[in-house]
Formats: sequence, C-alpha cells, structure tokens
Amino acid sequence: MPDFEYGPVEILVVGFPGERPDAATFEAIGDLVEAGDIRLLDAVVVSRSENGDFDIVEIEDLGDEIDVTEIELEANGLVGEEDVAELGDVIPPGTSGAMLAIELVWAKRLASRFAESGGMLLQSERIPAPVVNAIMAEAEEAEAAAAE
Repeated sequence: MPDFEYGPVEILVVGFPGERPDAATFEAIGDLVEAGDIRLLDAVVVSRSENGDFDIVEIEDLGDEIDVTEIELEANGLVGEEDVAELGDVIPPGTSGAMLAIELVWAKRLASRFAESGGMLLQSERIPAPVVNAIMAEAEEAEAAAAE
C-alpha cells in the first residue's frame, strides 16, 4: 500500500466573539489529536479589529492567555498571511477566529487505498455541519407533517 506522509489537509476558520477562542476549544482539538482522528499541522489565532485590520498570533505565542501546551503542531508555518488574506474576510470585525490546518487521518488511509488500487480522488465537497443539520431537521418536520 502506498504510504503517504500526509493526507488531505483542510484549513478551517472557526469564529469566536472577542479576541481569543476559549481554552475548551483547544482542549477539544487536543482530544481529537489524542484519539488519532486528526493531526493538527498548524494553527493561528486571527483577531479582526472593528476597522477590519488583522492581528495574527501563532498559538504557541499565546503565552499564559490559553494553555496550549498539550498541542503539538506538525507543520508550523503552514498557515500564513496569504491564508489570512484569502480567508480572513469571513471573520467579522470585532471578533476573532482560529485558522486550523488539519489532516484528516482517516482520509490519509483512504487515499492510500485508492492509490494502491490505481484510483485517485478527483473531487471532494464538504457540507458544513449546520447546513446538514438544518436540512435534516427540515426533512424530519416535513415527514412528521405528512404523517399527520
């Protein structure tokens, strides 16, 4: 089986009120890493001022603000200013976001299996969880109304 060093990488932008995500957010990321579900390659915290300017802080530079000592980055520097310029507009002024480069460990294994059989993933689309949940709730409501 081909052994890829890295699998597909996604950059997630998660928004938060105020200047910083809370410690529970980083604890949840640490739990996923520890469980082997994801590999955290890089992470930065981006604060956006009311006038739209960005302030970028590497998570290891947060100091005592948030305890991130349990999180080890595999590819520090992967998320950079270009990513903030491209993706930062989704962070509303006066709030912050965490930009996370994560490797989906299961997808790495799957990509290796595809390559082993001569196949390759041609395209992938992601449907955000809030959208899936809203669609499913709507479908359940319609089903319940039809049953009445």
